[in-house]
Amino acid sequence: MEHEELFPLLCATAEGKKDAFASLYEKTSAQIYAVALKMLKRKELAEEATQDTFIKIWHGAASYQRSKGTVLTWMVSIVRYRALDLMRYHNIRNEVTLEPEIDLPRTSMPFPSAEKRRLAECIDGLEDPQRQAIHLAFYGGLSHQEVVQHLDSPLGTIKSWIRRGLQSLQRCLSL
Repeated sequence: MEHEELFPLLCATAEGKKDAFASLYEKTSAQIYAVALKMLKRKELAEEATQDTFIKIWHGAASYQRSKGTVLTWMVSIVRYRALDLMRYHNIRNEVTLEPEIDLPRTSMPFPSAEKRRLAECIDGLEDPQRQAIHLAFYGGLSHQEVVQHLDSPLGTIKSWIRRGLQSLQRCLSL
């Protein structure tokens, strides 16, 4: 449903129609901001990431490829990358420490409550290193190299933990 509503707005935005862009912003800005705030933990940085995201959407709407996912998925990937850029920028300059949380953010996952509980149960069943690596990579938005630095383990080990953890989650969720 979301895609049928957002896709025409994005197409019109690609044609430079400001009213379509305003509607797209109105319908998605809260979700985009929530992703930025979840990753950055600071209101002013989340607002900056959200603003930058919508600037990129305005200028790059024509680059959206339907085959690579929904409009919202595309928009969320833009804000994730912008948030990661801001995290790196501020960490490099030691202005603020933006470390991802280790506890899983169960209440903010975009699943109905039964699915959320099931996923939380499956994640709780993972070994600690797998759970931490998956959390940092997928919920914290860190690259594999950043997970290496955070967990102080070799790259191959991190990749194995993530791969095995995802396989365990897949098995657990299919039961």
